Amino acid sequence: MRVLLPIIVTIALAGCNPTSGGLSDAKLSDGLIPASGDNPPSGPDGACWARDVTPAVIETEIEQVMVAPATDGLAATFRSTTRQKIVQDRRDVWFRTPCEAEMTVPFVASVQRALKARGLYRAPVTGEMDAATRLAIRQFQEPRGLDSEVLSLGAAQALGISATDIDRL
Repeated sequence: MRVLLPIIVTIALAGCNPTSGGLSDAKLSDGLIPASGDNPPSGPDGACWARDVTPAVIETEIEQVMVAPATDGLAATFRSTTRQKIVQDRRDVWFRTPCEAEMTVPFVASVQRALKARGLYRAPVTGEMDAATRLAIRQFQEPRGLDSEVLSLGAAQALGISATDIDRL
């Protein structure tokens, strides 16, 4: 019995671990459509869209290059070279969002509570789309491939506050 108890406890606790690959881990970048022109893409009837521009990400590398090696009593001589590299290009995209009619005070309050449960929103739940809410939305969406403070439909579905297509389950 003593041998079985640790095994049973381990199996029971393994069931408590969150799984990956669920809707909460959804890759929001899959729903991004490159912008071409000022009009949103044609999509399902009644679909609402938001446009967002993500600036390019540029990385600066500074490297120390030896000009002269160390000699008797003298230190080596170095010079700095600086290079910039584009890590991610600028992106101008469209993505689906909950429609304005859905963005009611109770809906936004649900967004705030869902973000608070994930430790991303620390302000009081007010039901207002304020700066703290937009920051928490960005913090939720950015690791999933959408660096925007505008709530995407995919993020609302991943948070469990908007209906999900049955095909995605």
